[in-house]
Parts: sequence; C-alpha cells; structure tokens
Amino acid sequence: MAGRGRGSEQGEDAGAGVSERSLFAAPLATPLPSPLVPAPGSQPPQADIPASLPSAASGRIVRVRRQLGRVSWPRLRHSAATAAELELDRGIAFLLVPVCLATGAVGYYSLAAEPDFAKPVAVVVLMAVCALVSRSWPKTHLGFMAALLCALGLLAAKVETWRAGTQMLGSEISTQVTGRVVSLERMETGRIRLTIDVTSTARPKLRYAPERVRLSARNIPAEMTAGSLVTGYAKLLPPTGPVRPDSYDFSFDSYFAGIGGSGFFLGNPKLVSADDEMPLSARLFSEIENAREAIADHIRATVGGAEGEIAAALIVGVRAGIPDEINEAMRRTGIYHIISISGLHMALVAGTIMGLLRGAFALFPDFSARRPVKKYAAAAALFSIAAYLVISGVVVAAERSFIMLAVMLVAVLFDRAALTMRNLAISAIAVILVSPHEVVGPSFQMSFAATAALVGAYAGWADHHAGKARPPPPKRSLPGFLTRKFLLATGGLAMTSIIAGCATALFAIWHFQRVSPLSLFANLAVMPIVSVVMFLAVASALLMPFGLDAPTLYLMGKGLTAMIAISAWISERSPVDAVGLISQQSVLLVTIALVIATMATTWLRLAAVPFALAGLLTVSDTRTPDVLISEDARLVALPIGGDELAVSRARPNEFTVDNWKRVLVSETIVVPEMFDKADGQFDIADAVNLPPGAPFYCTDGVCLARHPSGAIIAHVEDRKDTWKACGFADLIVVNDATGYDVCHNPLVLVVTKQQLARKGSAAVFFDRQSATSPPTVSFAVDGPYRPWHEQRKFSREARGLPPYQKSEKPAAAAQ
Repeated sequence: MAGRGRGSEQGEDAGAGVSERSLFAAPLATPLPSPLVPAPGSQPPQADIPASLPSAASGRIVRVRRQLGRVSWPRLRHSAATAAELELDRGIAFLLVPVCLATGAVGYYSLAAEPDFAKPVAVVVLMAVCALVSRSWPKTHLGFMAALLCALGLLAAKVETWRAGTQMLGSEISTQVTGRVVSLERMETGRIRLTIDVTSTARPKLRYAPERVRLSARNIPAEMTAGSLVTGYAKLLPPTGPVRPDSYDFSFDSYFAGIGGSGFFLGNPKLVSADDEMPLSARLFSEIENAREAIADHIRATVGGAEGEIAAALIVGVRAGIPDEINEAMRRTGIYHIISISGLHMALVAGTIMGLLRGAFALFPDFSARRPVKKYAAAAALFSIAAYLVISGVVVAAERSFIMLAVMLVAVLFDRAALTMRNLAISAIAVILVSPHEVVGPSFQMSFAATAALVGAYAGWADHHAGKARPPPPKRSLPGFLTRKFLLATGGLAMTSIIAGCATALFAIWHFQRVSPLSLFANLAVMPIVSVVMFLAVASALLMPFGLDAPTLYLMGKGLTAMIAISAWISERSPVDAVGLISQQSVLLVTIALVIATMATTWLRLAAVPFALAGLLTVSDTRTPDVLISEDARLVALPIGGDELAVSRARPNEFTVDNWKRVLVSETIVVPEMFDKADGQFDIADAVNLPPGAPFYCTDGVCLARHPSGAIIAHVEDRKDTWKACGFADLIVVNDATGYDVCHNPLVLVVTKQQLARKGSAAVFFDRQSATSPPTVSFAVDGPYRPWHEQRKFSREARGLPPYQKSEKPAAAAQ
C-alpha cells in the first residue's frame, strides 16, 4: 500500500516505492463508477437555487443536489459490486486472512466451555471440503474460505492451549522448593525476583507441583546466576484471576507463560551443588540471561540512578528496577510505550544501522554504484534486530515487533515495498499462528491497530499525491531550509501521534480504563529525545565490547534525564486520566471500522463511517458496578460520591484498588473507621440511620457502609456474625470459607468466600428502580472452567475448608 513508484530510472530505491496495489489492479477503460456521480451525458433535474447565494456556493449546491438526485439502489449495487471486484484484484482477500484467523482465535477464548479436539478439526475439514466444492461459485467460495480461516484460527488456539499444558498450583502452601534459576530481576523495592524451574519439593512434598514458579527474595548469594541450582523454604500462591469481571485475567497470562505459581522465600535461598549437567538448550539460555544481567549491571553502574534503570530497560529489556513514580508519570502522559521494547525500538535500531551503513557506503561511490548496498544494509539491520531480540529477553512484544520488521526487511532484500499492508498481514499471520492467545491481549491489539492505521493513512496520502504535478521547490536560504525541515518533521510526528492515538484509544480505554489527554504534546516533546537516545544506545552496544561506551552511555543518561523531567512536568499538569468502563460492542464496532478504513482502497472505505459512528454512540452503553468484591473476599469497595471510593480494609491491596479507582472513576480512597463495641459510639443497629454515601464503619466483627442508592453493604469476617446484618443489609460479603447464606431472604444477597474462590471476583448491581428487587451479582469466572482456571477448584476455600492449621497433617495441605 505504498505510493506509486517514480520509474526504474530512479536507481535501486525505486523498487521500494512501487505500490503493490498496481500489481493486482486490472486496467480500467473508464473510471470506477460511484453511486454519487451521474452517468456521462445524463441530464439531472435542475434545482431551484436562491439568487442571494454566491456563485461558488450555489455551484457546489447544484453539484451536490445533482449527485443526490442520481442515487438509486441499482446504481449503488452496481458500483459496490465493481468496487468489490477491484478490491479483490488489489489483494484485499489476503489482507483479510489475519482478520479471519484472529476472529477464530477470539471465538475460541470466548467459548463457555472447553471443546475437545474433534470438534474444531471436524469444522476445519467440513469448511475445507465446502471451499473445495464451491470453487465454481466465486462469492460462495470466498465465504467458505473465510469460514475455513476462522476455523483454522480456532484450531490454532486449541493447539496452543494443549501445547502449553501448564500445571498450575491449586492452593496456597509453604514448602521447600529446589530448582534451577531461569532468570533474575532486581526490583525497585530492592527485592530480587527469581524465575525457577522446579526440580523437587519437600516438607510437604507436592503431588502436583508446578514446573515453573516465580519467587521473590530479600537477598541472594552473590555468586547466584541464571542456571544455578537453589533451594529454600517458600510460600507458594496460585495464579490470581481477574481483579473484577471482564478485566485482565492473570491466570490466563500465567498459563501461557508457563508460570504455575508465584510467591516469596520465607528466608534467603541457598545454592546447592548440581549432580547432573544442564541440557544444551538450558545452558545456552542461561548464558544469554547471564550476559543480559552483566550488561544491565554495567549500564546501571555507568549511568546510575533511575536513568540507569531506564537505559538498561531500553538496551536489554530489564525494567523491574524503574521507580514506580516514573512509571506512573509515563503512563499518565502516554509515553510508557517507550519503556517496553517493541516496534518503536526495533525500527529505531534497524533505521540507525541502515543509516550508518548507507552513509558509510556513500563514502565509496564506485563500490555503491556497482553493488546493491541497500540490500547489504537491510541484511545487517535484520541481523541487528535479531541480536536485539535475543539480548532483550525474547519478550512477546519484542518478538512480535521483530516478526513485523523482519518481514519488511526481507521485502527490501527482494526489491519489494517494505511498509505495506501486505507485509503487515504476513507478520500478523505469523504471530497469530505461533501465539494465538496474544490476540486477546492489549499489546497485540494496540500495536497492530496503530501500525495498520499509520500504513493505511500514509499510503492513502501517497496515492492521493502521486498523480499530481508538483513544481520544483524554490531555492531557500539555509535558515529557511532548516525551518522547513523542522516544521515538516514536527508535522509528521504530530500526525503520526494523532493517527496512532486515535487508532488505539478505545483499546486502551477498554483494557486500562484510562486515557492520556496530553499524550500528543508529550510524544512531540519526547520522541526527538528518544530517537537520539536510541541512536546512542546502538552506539553503546557497538562500542561496549571494546570498553569505549562510557561517553555514549553518559550522553544517553543526560537524554533520559531530560525525558524524565518532561514526563514528570506534563504528568503534573495532566487532567484525571480515569474514564471508567466502555461497552464491548463499541470496541468491536470500532475494530470493524478500522479494518475497513485501513484495508479498502476504493470508495468502499466509506463503509467504515457507520461502524465508527455506531461504536462511538455505544461507548457508554454499559453499566458501572455498584460494588466490587475481590476474589479472596478480603476487600469490598463502593463509590460513595465526590470521587471517593470506600473500602472495607485499612490497608487494601494497592494494585486492586488502583484498577477499581479507574473503573469507578474515583480519586480518593476512604478507609473504614473502627469502633469499639464497649464505647457505644456506633452499633450495628445504627446502620439503618447511615446517610446514603456513608463509608465503612466497623464494630463487633461487622463492617457496614451505605451506597448512594440507599442499599446497605455488610462485610463479615466470621460466618457466626452473618446473622447480625440479615435484618437490614442488602448485600453481605462473608470472608469465611465455611460461611453460607444464613439469612434465607431472597431480598438479601449473601456472597461467601467459597463462591468467590470458585468463581473469582464479583461485581454487584442494585436495582435503583425498585427497592423490592434483590441485587444481582456477576462473577469473573462464572461458568465451566477452562484449562487456565482448573486449579480454582482445588483450593481449601473452594472446598469450603477453614484455613490450614499446623495441627493438621502436612499431607492434607499438599492436596
């Protein structure tokens, strides 16, 4: 979808400018008809135009009325059919392949129950047979091919789920863990996070031990590295579910990452001698991890401070040590994508290598005239980003970006246009077939949405200007030339930020319930600095083996200091970025609009307008929960007005509360107020006198609050105290796995710890139209378990058992 080329006489660069649309477009004797353009020689009826209008305006009105007068359903259908044929000639069918594959993958993850292999295989075979039989009917054949691709996407997701097969920890347990260190990360808090492949457990020995866990420790032996065999007594926790219904599922992510549990060492881990030799693949991976850690330590020591942590994140992908306040400032300003190694960094590395090599080749004009130096530079850039991928830890975002950029560089090697929708489709197909679960994640959706929007927008702009004759630019003085270049670069950067921001805004709101109002200004201010910083990062990587990287790392640190200062300054002036929930159908409609707008090349792209409008009109077509309950039943929260969120614990989980604040559009946390029963200042019976919007008041084992609608919420720690709130509460949350509904009142909703352990976090809705209707509850995992939720039924809470006591036999805890 690049712009048209200027001819073969332009040298070796001409191949990259050829539009791939022209390779598939059939020659047209006449322009493509439009339903709004009258046929040649026709005489549309004249319209009465007021004489008072100016001539130019009256002419436009006449043309519009003439076009509208010629609109008819047969003409519209004929024009649409002709445009569709042209789209097929230009290769839109191939561009829709990843869309169909992604649709099938999303359909698999949206299923209510896990299908067996026979069903998706049968669907794939049936669709393949139908597509083969229907080759004589082109339209029917296209429909069956689309269905076949959707079925293949579903089958690919099923295969990945089967291939992952992660063994998840079912219940919280303390045990002696022995295993081999996979990676080490030094966190901002000073703790060290270890990823360990478990070889054995003891005291008690777990019958269903996870194969890989992630544990944190206060201190580790200085000689501990990736590949070391360690042991220590640790508290293991099962993967957590979503913090609320329809939010990000951490157990889903852990399942496909191969992490079966997490936790922390109760003491410091110790090294043990290894009896057997590591496999070759594990030894190679350990060497790479140790090299990454050594480079990160060298960067931290040279640059120092938060700048050193960010520099290490940009070069080797180690970002656990970045201070939280800097992370939050970058999130509020919309520039956090700079920290995560993704397409931006890969493109800057490839662009820097290609620019340096082509500049070096330009010093030898005779050699450059006889050799395809552009291909040499592209091959070197491909090798460079492959090395960057390995040294950055092969994280998912970097892996996806590498595939996208590698496809484009390979296209350069074969004299094809690099930045086209076709190459983007190839990279998307590769990612979906390798890691289908990424389709439902924010990283995949936002990166491909932004890239597709940018490629489509700039390709359309290039096509629009390709056929226009432009006079040669006038001669300018050096200040005028530099000013023009600066304005063009600023305008291009601004348009890039606007296009990418608009394409990803709804996805960001859907996943994170936040938007960065000043992201455009932040990106305009920071991106020039980031470009220089990444150039210095590449130079540092090239000079590091020779010990000459200190000057470039020093300059890199100064650039990062400026970037941190700018992001902090803009963050302080950024408005509240929490926007609450949006409807799922709005995201789906906008996605359809984005697909049509970026892939269509004829007037059919106007079909994106109604989908986009429908998506924007249905953004608020969702209901905000009145009460949110954590999956461990320890925390209850409700908005009480005035941007305040009342919580049932004095020290709530920070991550959970931050997510709930964005969902409920609240800024201030109101902790409960404790009363002693002997003081008599507050009694449980006083709950009926609480004003609407009252926060939690706790006494005699019960915490009570009142929603602005008038509903009373009770949080009970012991099931024996549940009856105390039955007479007046609308919602009772029992933080006791042995609890049950003792009220037996259909108007009182009782949510127990056992229910939450089985079904995950909950959202409660009150019926504000009728005071006699009971509240309704929605659970995050309400339905048959999928493979990443199977472990939920094995916890003590899910089985209705009280907390483990030391008097019980250890074998009971290992179940």
